[in-house]
Amino acid sequence: MSSSHSHQNEIITSRAHSARVYDYILGGKDHYPVDAEAGDAMCRHWPALPVHMLENRRFMHRAARYLAEECGIRQFLDIGTGLPTSPNLHEVVQEVAPESHVVYVDNDPIVLAHARALLHSTPEGATAYIEADMHDPDAILDSREFHELIDLDRPVGLMVIGIMHFILPPEDHRLIQRLLAPLPSGSYLAVTIGTADFAPEEVNRVAEEYQQQGMPMALRDLATATSFLDGLEIQEPGVTQVHLWRPGPEQHDVNGRDIAMYGAVARKP
Repeated sequence: MSSSHSHQNEIITSRAHSARVYDYILGGKDHYPVDAEAGDAMCRHWPALPVHMLENRRFMHRAARYLAEECGIRQFLDIGTGLPTSPNLHEVVQEVAPESHVVYVDNDPIVLAHARALLHSTPEGATAYIEADMHDPDAILDSREFHELIDLDRPVGLMVIGIMHFILPPEDHRLIQRLLAPLPSGSYLAVTIGTADFAPEEVNRVAEEYQQQGMPMALRDLATATSFLDGLEIQEPGVTQVHLWRPGPEQHDVNGRDIAMYGAVARKP
């Protein structure tokens, strides 16, 4: 880390952080008053926000299970982990295959502390946590933890869930390409991408609130969302709103206007 930790920790409590706002809105305990205020303001703009966030989380669970069960993936790189809310990625995939390896990445020291305390692997598998910024993929790919847990001769599941809307162009495409580049053929990308296609007024007001909290946001239409998967083999059912991607029984009563996120899983040929 280039900046000193004390400096970083100081900033952290005076400014909202996306992972902690997410935690607050989903009913977690790991946030500060500033995050609760931001979350309340966002929910005033768009009361469906908790439903939307929950469906983003459920997509992650289904995509991870699909990769472990149906695609045989045994090692995962999770970018922008957020605060641990059970079940976490390693719990989902290690239930299918206890020997699975998961490397979590986030840039918030608070998240890091909780992750280290809570993310316990099965004895057969392994988890590790990298403190790195998603805007700096080399810091992730060059890390000791990445090299210890990820075997680049075997396919990897790259999870980029709930963060693409915080990565502005042209960095957005570059980030995905850089993270995929070292991964072997047969690896997969699972991604969710924020959109204002379904409730434009409300979602754009939420985006403005994030912007005012120092977290500028880019929302994408379907064509732009799909362009992140150029060169990859998009798996059925394609790029859909997250609740429509291989839905479970709990998805039947979701109103599409309440979901501002596209989701997809794609294979690297």
